[in-house]
Amino acid sequence: MLLRHTPKDIKEREALTINPAKTCQPIGAMYAALGIHNCLPHSHGSQGCCSYHRSMLTRHFKEPVMATTSSFTEGSAVFGGQANLLTSVENIFSLYKPDVIAVHTTCLSETIGDDIVQIIAKAAEEGKIPADKYIIHANTPSYIGSHVTGFANMVKSMVKYFSLTTGVKDNKVNIIPGWVEPSDMREIKRLAVEMGVASIMFPDTSETMDRPQNGQFDMYGTGGTTIDELRATGDSLATLALGHDASVPAGELLNAKCKVKLYELDIPVGLAATDRFIKTLSEAAGVAVPESIERERGRLVDILTDNEQYFYNKRVALYGDPDQLVPLCEFLVDIGMQPVYVVTGTPGKYFDERMAEVLKGVPGAKFRQGAQADMFLLHQWIKNEPVDLLIGNTWGKYISRDENIPLIRFGFPIMDRVGHSYFPNVGYMGAIRLVEKLLNALLDERDRKAPEEKFELTF
Repeated sequence: MLLRHTPKDIKEREALTINPAKTCQPIGAMYAALGIHNCLPHSHGSQGCCSYHRSMLTRHFKEPVMATTSSFTEGSAVFGGQANLLTSVENIFSLYKPDVIAVHTTCLSETIGDDIVQIIAKAAEEGKIPADKYIIHANTPSYIGSHVTGFANMVKSMVKYFSLTTGVKDNKVNIIPGWVEPSDMREIKRLAVEMGVASIMFPDTSETMDRPQNGQFDMYGTGGTTIDELRATGDSLATLALGHDASVPAGELLNAKCKVKLYELDIPVGLAATDRFIKTLSEAAGVAVPESIERERGRLVDILTDNEQYFYNKRVALYGDPDQLVPLCEFLVDIGMQPVYVVTGTPGKYFDERMAEVLKGVPGAKFRQGAQADMFLLHQWIKNEPVDLLIGNTWGKYISRDENIPLIRFGFPIMDRVGHSYFPNVGYMGAIRLVEKLLNALLDERDRKAPEEKFELTF
């Protein structure tokens, strides 16, 4: 395989990315838009861009992803895409009847400088937007940031276009879940219900990206945050933004626009991050933590106590999204593992600050973010000093095969396995699932490598 030619000699690179640990902004914007009820994402660019973004999401979620495109041609690239977008808007509302069209830009439309705000205003002026229908937009050039950035930009647009305040606070708490699976969003909502907290989650891809099969075609699904709920976010008691890169920008805008108190938290992956989420949700809503959740936590602690010896000092390499890597690494450290190599293609100083804090007690730990924090660099680190376990998306299977290291699939995209859309990784129950996956991978590897005289029936 090609990766077997990866050299051990590491040289600094300034303008070359090899196998990036990220993908492009529009994919994130499209996924966020799918978390609005009856919303149709629209890619303002060429057909090829939209096809790629849809296919990545479809392969990961194993669900058909509906989206439209402005279908740029050579003429659009020269003269601009306004005519294409105006025609698209008219056709989309006429044929597909969404409540919301969520427009995101691409490299091409950003490079030629299309003014989406002006085009939307012109569409309204020409009567192309029906009553009680809406168009929102996010600028998402692929040559800046990553899919996480695109997700954040679209969620900010939800606040910009919809959030309102009457000046009277209600008893709800907003939860911006960040880039997580539909199963994770459902688990976070379940925890809020268990605590007796009325919440508004936005975006919410449960029941849209994991909808049940009932034998009938449903273009939008029954899920997603409604327009009324998005408007009501301005009157909520507080906002819990889960993940600095994907969620905090929208939370900050909502606070500035509607004076909704913001709590910045990690995605509740693992024990400590879930503790912080539960504690903050309890404080924000003014409710007590019920015994049922304390029992869930106790079961997690019990399984960790029973199996700590199998995790101790195991070296781990990780790659993926910064908002997921920070709490995941914290959890690994808490259970005695050593996350020695961590890379994310999403740029940001916050990742460096938090990772330095989380990994301060891990000998020889290396972490990096940005364009050159790619899979090539991670592979070189592993070649120089091997690890026991690899955690990340499907792209890591090549390193896993070349270096004979077990891979636990986590993050986006996962294109060669199923289950990630249906079983959560967040909360105490999600942490138990993570522990099961970690433990099984380590024990499977121990059995595989054990000599005959040490191949035991039980562990």
